[in-house]
Amino acid sequence: MERDLNVLKSTTARLLAGVLPCVLVIGGSVSAQPSEEDFASSIGALELPQSITLMGKADPNVRKATAIVNGEVITATDVDQRLALVILANSGKVSDEERERLRLQVLRNLIDETLQIQEARSKKIEISPDELNQHFARVAANFKYSPEGFAKYLASQGSSAASIKRQIQGELAWQRVLRREVQPYVNVSDDEVKAVIDRLKAAKGTDEYRISEIYLSAAPDKLEQVSARAQQIMDEIKKGGSFAAFARQYSEASTAAVGGDLGWVRPALLPAELVNIVNTMQIGQIAGPVQVPGGFDIMFLQDKRQVLTADPRNALLSLKQVSIEFSPGMTDAQKQQRANELNAASKELKGCGAVNDLAARLKADVVENDGIPARDLPPQLQTLVLALSIGESTPVFGLAQEGVRIFVLCGRDDQASDTQPKFEQIQSQIEDDRVNKRARTYLRDLRRDAVIDYN
Repeated sequence: MERDLNVLKSTTARLLAGVLPCVLVIGGSVSAQPSEEDFASSIGALELPQSITLMGKADPNVRKATAIVNGEVITATDVDQRLALVILANSGKVSDEERERLRLQVLRNLIDETLQIQEARSKKIEISPDELNQHFARVAANFKYSPEGFAKYLASQGSSAASIKRQIQGELAWQRVLRREVQPYVNVSDDEVKAVIDRLKAAKGTDEYRISEIYLSAAPDKLEQVSARAQQIMDEIKKGGSFAAFARQYSEASTAAVGGDLGWVRPALLPAELVNIVNTMQIGQIAGPVQVPGGFDIMFLQDKRQVLTADPRNALLSLKQVSIEFSPGMTDAQKQQRANELNAASKELKGCGAVNDLAARLKADVVENDGIPARDLPPQLQTLVLALSIGESTPVFGLAQEGVRIFVLCGRDDQASDTQPKFEQIQSQIEDDRVNKRARTYLRDLRRDAVIDYN
């Protein structure tokens, strides 16, 4: 049941194409990126002739959208409805050229999904309609819809409930195949776990970064073309596109399946070209495209911390928010006056007990928030709040068209200094990594043996 719920969360995350679930990654991992020497040697291994004559023509403007996978049809409607979900996840900000590339990627994803469902069926694994409906209802609830209302919303966006249910079916079926056919044969010894713990202790206090990547390979004669494509992807992300969604669609690294998430990595494990860049990035910033051996990288810094050291941003805060809303008819001078009044009063504040009296005097609203993780605040406010003593307030902040506010710190519970993950957590993470690697090999074999007819 727990894995099924994880699948549901994963499906919802793909639809939202937003924040990835926080996963413990031990010591970090970097996807293998081919060097130019590797590329050359792999081409040499194919024993290709120096001069090649094409015996037929391939028109790059022709797009064949449908396929028959081992006798099972994927229709143009299937592709269009799944494509609509991807575009919806990117807030509709997709160019015509990008749409065509997405269409081809969606078709590849649907082929993989069909192969996974077929493999589950061959193992007598079926997902019942009732179970699919239950999971669909939970996804709808995450979007604050009833199942019926969510189905209508999807239809209005060019997709359908059937498309999401198919995706849920594919993920549930594949997880159960792996649980039966792969997971029982994956073992992690106590010595392996202890070795990871020893490495963590040795690295205590050093910096770690939670990084996501989009990696595009580039042959030596295609560097300019691939660089331009990487820049285009980066521009789309800056316009509001989801980094995780673009990573799933375009990244050629093994991390594409998890939205490009490399997990927690130390600078020493990164390619030399990326170390200086990552060290200067701010949380939430993207950088690139950066040329690395074999291609280009676009980087997104999700978070940073120090190994086995308490992170102040994990502190749980008790805050009181004092806010003054601006009415539509207020002039700029009146807004500034109200902001100045709040600013002057905040400097005279004598602890949290005086907040309600201050708010009453200024005709302001008070909202109390307990147990708020500091890292959940906007980055610019994290620094301000964490520098406060109990009873102090932040400077006034807000938007001219909405209003101004302050936070008053009323309590703070810091994380314990010993943050070493438990033995079982490390063991589980290593097992999951190995299952995922074998799953990729499993799916590759299914593709190799499949009979696929493109219409």
